[in-house]
Amino acid sequence: METIRRTKIVDVLKSDAFGTVVNVKGWVRTRRGSKQVNFIALNDGSTIHNVQVVVDVDKFSEDVLKLITTGASMSVNGVLVQSQGKGQQVEIQANEIEIYGTADPATYPLQKKGHSLEFLREIAHLRPRTNTFGAIFRIRHNMAYAIHKFFHERGFFYFHTPLITASDCEGAGQMFQVTTLDLNNLPKDENGAVVYDGDFFGKQASLTVSGQLEGELAATALGQIYTFGPTFRAENSNTPRHLAEFWMIEPEMAFYDIQDNMELAEAFIKYCVQWALDNCMDDIQFLNDMFDKELIARLQGVLKEDFVRLPYTEGIKILEEAVAKGHTFEFPVYWGVDLASEHERYLVEEHFKRPVILTDYPKEIKAFYMKQNEDGKTVRAMDVLFPKIGEIIGGSEREADYDKLLNRINELHIPMKDMWWYLDTRRFGTVPHSGFGLGFERLLLFVTGMANIRDVIPFPRTPKNADF
Repeated sequence: METIRRTKIVDVLKSDAFGTVVNVKGWVRTRRGSKQVNFIALNDGSTIHNVQVVVDVDKFSEDVLKLITTGASMSVNGVLVQSQGKGQQVEIQANEIEIYGTADPATYPLQKKGHSLEFLREIAHLRPRTNTFGAIFRIRHNMAYAIHKFFHERGFFYFHTPLITASDCEGAGQMFQVTTLDLNNLPKDENGAVVYDGDFFGKQASLTVSGQLEGELAATALGQIYTFGPTFRAENSNTPRHLAEFWMIEPEMAFYDIQDNMELAEAFIKYCVQWALDNCMDDIQFLNDMFDKELIARLQGVLKEDFVRLPYTEGIKILEEAVAKGHTFEFPVYWGVDLASEHERYLVEEHFKRPVILTDYPKEIKAFYMKQNEDGKTVRAMDVLFPKIGEIIGGSEREADYDKLLNRINELHIPMKDMWWYLDTRRFGTVPHSGFGLGFERLLLFVTGMANIRDVIPFPRTPKNADF
């Protein structure tokens, strides 16, 4: 076969160099035709669109033709011509074909018929080859790129926080342990507690649930930083919104108050949505047509209006009024409750019909590090609530006062041996500072319109599921 430099299908489809010989490589999506001519839909992952390869049956041996089945991989040299059929501008008239890998139709799971998302989770090693997951993972790449671009353009520094942490403060029961101890012969003291002296780190260690606390250290030196990495939670939640391994973006900013924080969060998420619409429209259009007819309108809607700023207390009043008028919620509504997704979505989808930033939550339902308000009851939290998702961003102004932070740590009985380094940032040149966290997969749920978080990460990790 003559060596011709390969052209990606995404570029071939834009080309108008008709009459030239091109080379494309890819996987066969479908093959149809007659005894005289076959039409092969070829895809190489660079775009959701296939290129049509027209095969004059008389030009090729039966030995080659019988190998061209769905899933087979091949290289094609052929003439680029204007397409006669509907749906594509160009096609390739094949001169030479080389088969790289075959796919037995009897055993290859991805035949032309549609497959359920549940079935595709069982073959996660093959599902990126489908139109749906090709689209999702191209969008996932674009969102990661947009996130780095957004922060870089604003003078933030990308800061790598540890995946392994020796902190066993509150929440340790939902952390994955990291150990080199022999699990079949654990060293224990006279009370039956595991002795970690001989472990790799000499103490109990776990996978991180967040890079925030270390991010705060960096912000009090570099000014504005963000983290972007995997986080791990051993929470036994088998829901469409939870993963045991997921990715988090956590900016932390010195000299930012709660207002600055909210403005950044709104600008950030609008930037990401705009990037998706500008750079992923073919994939988004496909997902809109296949899964969620309102997807594009919802993405555009988020960009049109300012997000509502709403104190928690006002939000509770709105929800209580809805209940009084006959609206039923599965979970109760009262001041002090940690809002459920149904409450958040009511505020966004039914009441305001646009995203809401909920502020000033009761301190009892929020983390110890959030700045306390003067009323002594609430903290300067800010959660961004989105349609179909509920909370997509959670953040706050951080408590900068050493004594207030120390009192809160003591109230919650958080071990001081885990907190001394964090408190040092309040002892040595403390400053007002703020930050927030965005679950990357939550963002992807919104941008793709998918209903289950397991469908926006390549290899989902959930209870009893660590395949592939």
